[in-house]
Amino acid sequence: MKPFRLVALGLAALSVSAAGLPASGWAQSKQLLEYPSIHSPVVGQKGMVVSQNAIATQVGVDILRQGGNAVDAAVATAFALAVTLPRAGNIGGDGFMMVHMAATGKTVFIDYRGVAPAAARLDSFVDANGKERDAVSSVGYQAPAVPGTVAGLFLAQKTYGKLPWKAVVEPAFRLANQGVALSPDEAFVFSWGRQRLSVSEAGKAAFYKPDGALYAAGETLKQPDLAWSLRQIADHGADAFYRGEIAKRLAADMKAHGGLITEADLAAYKPVVREPLEGAYRGLKVLTSPPASAGGATLLEMLNILEQFDLKASGPGSAKTLHLMAEAMKLGYADRYKYLGDTDFTKVPLRGFTSKAYGIERAKLIDPDHATPAKAMGAGDPWAFESPNTTHFSIADAEGNAVSNTFTLGADFGSGVMVAGAGFMLNNQMNNYAHEAAWKARRSGGPIPPNAMEPGKRVLSTMMPTMIFKDGKPWLITGTPGGSTIIDTVLQVIVNVVDFNLNVAEATHQPRIFQNASDALEVEPNFNPDTVAALKAMGHPIKSDETMGSAQSIMLDKGLFLGGADPRRPGAAAIAP
Repeated sequence: MKPFRLVALGLAALSVSAAGLPASGWAQSKQLLEYPSIHSPVVGQKGMVVSQNAIATQVGVDILRQGGNAVDAAVATAFALAVTLPRAGNIGGDGFMMVHMAATGKTVFIDYRGVAPAAARLDSFVDANGKERDAVSSVGYQAPAVPGTVAGLFLAQKTYGKLPWKAVVEPAFRLANQGVALSPDEAFVFSWGRQRLSVSEAGKAAFYKPDGALYAAGETLKQPDLAWSLRQIADHGADAFYRGEIAKRLAADMKAHGGLITEADLAAYKPVVREPLEGAYRGLKVLTSPPASAGGATLLEMLNILEQFDLKASGPGSAKTLHLMAEAMKLGYADRYKYLGDTDFTKVPLRGFTSKAYGIERAKLIDPDHATPAKAMGAGDPWAFESPNTTHFSIADAEGNAVSNTFTLGADFGSGVMVAGAGFMLNNQMNNYAHEAAWKARRSGGPIPPNAMEPGKRVLSTMMPTMIFKDGKPWLITGTPGGSTIIDTVLQVIVNVVDFNLNVAEATHQPRIFQNASDALEVEPNFNPDTVAALKAMGHPIKSDETMGSAQSIMLDKGLFLGGADPRRPGAAAIAP
């Protein structure tokens, strides 16, 4: 009998005999089953949920098992993360969601990024010399932008979900009401974040014992005020947050502490449905985030640059490959800082950023063997090519629907402000406007930077939920938290999968680099010393830093759902329904 081909995890073929081996062939036959990679994804046949927290992942899986689709599961997962991952999951922050609906073949981008309150003024956030006042823009009651999360999730579920609204909020309510046993990581995070969490009395009361002691790993943390807010949202939808009882408590707390957000700001907030930004890499369609995300346009420029080089020939993780990626990152970040902002307020050369011709021109600046100083590269001119602590999760269902969502509070625990009587943290996104550059422009009479603060203007972000399509269907669903490292992390996941044919877990686990529009190249801890030495010899000043990102990705391949959870942040999980 001829051997048949066994597909190990749907990724690589191994030959085994369909029946027992005859004695004559025993010595020549393999004795052990071997796998093609030391990194194996979680395999599902009916869908997949991948998030930074196992409890929230399970909530999404349960929704799929109850007949919900990927959007239902995404909204339920997001609300659950507000309970189980309070440093990043949120209802007081903002984010972006990309949704692909198989029935129509349409992919949409829901922008629920926060906006500046009407009372926000530049002089509040800079000192007399134009230096940003971090104590105001990053911490406390003036740091939050108007939150968009609840409005964005409500819009997504009501437009594309299948289940009743209450059904997707109820699991998070139960978690907050009944309590969650803290993991060692979450218990540690409350210790690490004590100073920020002490900004508001409500925060101290919620996350620490009455005597100020820490909750230990394994102890149950109940959040009754958050449960109240989730019950309001379950019963009254987004109106509860923007026009109802939650809005009243939020605005009253702001007023009592000199904050900026008012009931009028909340009532005026609206999420926006946009067209995803489209590009191509090695013949595959890439759909990613448009502004107010700076990530998508920068990613597509980098991919267009890298397309001019044979990365496969230089190999994954080699100094040559990393050098080329670092130089492409350097070029992309220079353009990002100069040109990108909220397109509702400023003109942005998006077609230039996504132009293959522009990518070719920028690629000419790269020396294949040596690092070029960032100042010598500088920003390009994409206009010439125009034509007339954050968390991410990915979800796919058996119907072919897919969701990629990234949302954030900004810093871990955001502004440190918990709304009194409402139980949720507020973001600190006001520090993401270009305050210092705007002050200099005002003084000099020069052009106002695209990311200058204006009331109602969305904050520029690097968050960039992304999907890659093959044969018209989602093939890779990815995204990550990580602040300024987000763009580089997503780029590396894509290159690892597309150029080097790594499975989604292997692509996620590879060591990462970070390069912005400066000369220093940052590498993760324990990076291969021989590779580091080779990069130094090519002229890259190396800085060893902490881990980068927490990419939670899904690959849909040969009828299987392959989940890759990023181990860089404890507790991440990929679970199949």
